[in-house]
Amino acid sequence: MVKLRFKRCGRKQRAIYRIVAIDVRSRREGRDLGKVGFYDPKKNQTYSNVPSILYFLERGAQPTEIVHNISKKGLCKELRVN
Repeated sequence: MVKLRFKRCGRKQRAIYRIVAIDVRSRREGRDLGKVGFYDPKKNQTYSNVPSILYFLERGAQPTEIVHNISKKGLCKELRVN
């Protein structure tokens, strides 16, 4: 099963998270299937590659709760899941 979830990047005390499509059994920093965006919690800045997100959602990927909550704020309307 594939999920859209965060992958931690950046340096110590200055985390930036990539939103990636990754297999459920992989660890957090494991090999991803595709990078679909990023989230910077310090600046509260988000970038989403909507066509690639839709590509993975059409093929059965499920967003994690945190990624889903970011989408509920209206940052990416196409990512919303019922």
